[in-house]
Amino acid sequence: MWKGFIAGLVVANAFEWVAHKYILHGTHRAGKPRYSPVPDSMKSHWEHHREVRKTTFHDHGYVEGWSNWRTKNEIVSLAVVAGVFGTLFYPVSKGMTLSVLYSAGNYYYIHRRAHLEPDWAMRKIPWHYDHHMNSNQDANWCVTKPWFDYILGTRVISSLDLQEQNPLGIALPHVVSNKLTQWVNQVFPAKWVQTPKAITLNSAQATEMVDR
Repeated sequence: MWKGFIAGLVVANAFEWVAHKYILHGTHRAGKPRYSPVPDSMKSHWEHHREVRKTTFHDHGYVEGWSNWRTKNEIVSLAVVAGVFGTLFYPVSKGMTLSVLYSAGNYYYIHRRAHLEPDWAMRKIPWHYDHHMNSNQDANWCVTKPWFDYILGTRVISSLDLQEQNPLGIALPHVVSNKLTQWVNQVFPAKWVQTPKAITLNSAQATEMVDR
């Protein structure tokens, strides 16, 4: 059961990455609009992006709840995905089915809370804050955990303040977290808008100018 549940979490995180990149954002086409196999979801998602950019990460659609068409679309989409994959996985592993149902609910909870409490999002899921507020919005595809962004090289960090404690996105003892981060950065290094050294240097220069 537990092996299936953990495997389901990994599959769900991979699905987050794929769905976010190819369905919600759509793929670029030369001289044409982006293509998504689910155009209504792509339209909803880009409206979400525009809203978030104008309101410093807050999305009032989650306050309106079911009456907001974007929120309704997200809930229905998650229910469909959970129903389809939960049914497919059930003959193979009940743990995976349970994991799919948990992941769908957890995704909505985290995504909703993040856009109602931006400060919480910056602390708990900085990779998603970067996804919306970074100069490059076609990166940082994962929402609940940044696993496949590290594996596939799409974790782009904009500042030291938005670097997660470790690539698992899970609270761990500092010694363990630091060792894990060092190891992962050797194999699946995150990208930076500016290098950490440059960020530190710019910050020091700004502080020096203020002191003057």
